[in-house]
Amino acid sequence: MKKFVGALSVAMVLMIFSIILMAAGQEAKAPAKMKPALLVIDIQNAYLPSMAEQDKKSGLEMINYVIALFRDNGFPVIRVYHTDPGEGPKPGTAAFEFPKSAAIKKEDPQVIKNYASAFKKTDLNKILQDRSCNTLFLCGLSATGCVLATYHGAQDLDYNTFLVKDCLISPDTSLTKAVQEICRTISYGALKLLLETAR
Repeated sequence: MKKFVGALSVAMVLMIFSIILMAAGQEAKAPAKMKPALLVIDIQNAYLPSMAEQDKKSGLEMINYVIALFRDNGFPVIRVYHTDPGEGPKPGTAAFEFPKSAAIKKEDPQVIKNYASAFKKTDLNKILQDRSCNTLFLCGLSATGCVLATYHGAQDLDYNTFLVKDCLISPDTSLTKAVQEICRTISYGALKLLLETAR
């Protein structure tokens, strides 16, 4: 009986030790540090006239605040432009450009797309990978078109993706609000706190 109890004790100790080793090996990895980027999508002169006035008035101003927030915290701002090879707007024309009031800079990386998603047949994913970005914040137009398509394209590539509230523009303000309700959004104040702690 003593031999049985002794063997049982040794077996129990070995089993507990094995469980401890397995648990140590399976410890949850710490989440990757957030490395954000801002995508400013299609706020081009060609498309702005067809957007809702309410969206344009608040959206363009808030986009500039968010651009400044990313710059102040040392995170990239990426310009995204849309053109159709047959219909334009043609790169190099005034219609293709962002309005002069937009706080973008020539040194900000530029992506030119022919599809709704900024990831489809562009080098956007490479630009982001080269900067080790893993979290994307989207603003611009149209909330119901290219912004939404890029949002889903980013999620398909496993980026943490958010729309920046009050920085979205579409032809219909009620649809802009609906997009904000169905997607993950973040307010300016929350984004400011997030970026300041991510530095």
